[in-house]
Amino acid sequence: MPFPADAATRWSLQGRVFLVTGASAGIGAAVAQELLGFGATVVAAARRPEPLQAAVDAWQQEGLDAHAVAADVSTAAGRQALLAEVRARHGRLDGLVNNVGTNIRKPTADYQEGEYQHVMQTNLDSAFALCQLVYPLLKESGAGSIVNIASVAGLTHVRTGAVYGMTKAAMVQLTRYLAAEWAPDHIRVNCVAPWYIQTPLAAGVLSNEAYRAEVISRTPMGRVGEPQEVAAAVAFMCLPAASYITGQTLAVDGGFVGHGF
Repeated sequence: MPFPADAATRWSLQGRVFLVTGASAGIGAAVAQELLGFGATVVAAARRPEPLQAAVDAWQQEGLDAHAVAADVSTAAGRQALLAEVRARHGRLDGLVNNVGTNIRKPTADYQEGEYQHVMQTNLDSAFALCQLVYPLLKESGAGSIVNIASVAGLTHVRTGAVYGMTKAAMVQLTRYLAAEWAPDHIRVNCVAPWYIQTPLAAGVLSNEAYRAEVISRTPMGRVGEPQEVAAAVAFMCLPAASYITGQTLAVDGGFVGHGF
């Protein structure tokens, strides 16, 4: 697609439809709000209907074009129901943000089979399967965009557990493969890899003051990130302004990954 000549078009998502998973709180809610602010219509998906609907109600009260779909995207049935809703309500899709994620923090040797499957299905299987399901719609768009929310745990060792790190590393590699495979179909695929962000998923470990101090000591910018800072990076990847960017992983980490001793 040609690069938009005017700035207003480059920095707008007006008329475009995006699907964001895990959109009821944390990074997912921030991403949905950021895309809405650029004029997009957002299908916000999450497993728990009550907090999801509360978030969507708040956006709608601001005049933003969002609606909620309660679905567990770690299951095939949940993904199919979500896609059916997108097709029925909009008949099109321009972008997907694979944000939903979970973790069970424990030593590798202590992991049980059910725990392993739960993390893999939620973080990785959902992303791969949703990419497959939305591919025809993104191809029809002519300017499709996928952003996968990985983690610095997929780029280097952190103390968040082997299984979580495996899922996030796989999302980075999935991003590279799909970017090359689907570029002829005018679908861009990128990845954002956050470090510790003030979210419900990180709240437990960050409530330990000693651990939080150690995290901050390894972060050159000297603080934990905010969901809106991740959301801004995601939105940029989705904008026409980023039309020649694909297959990339952007660490939103306050300098953590590049911090040597």
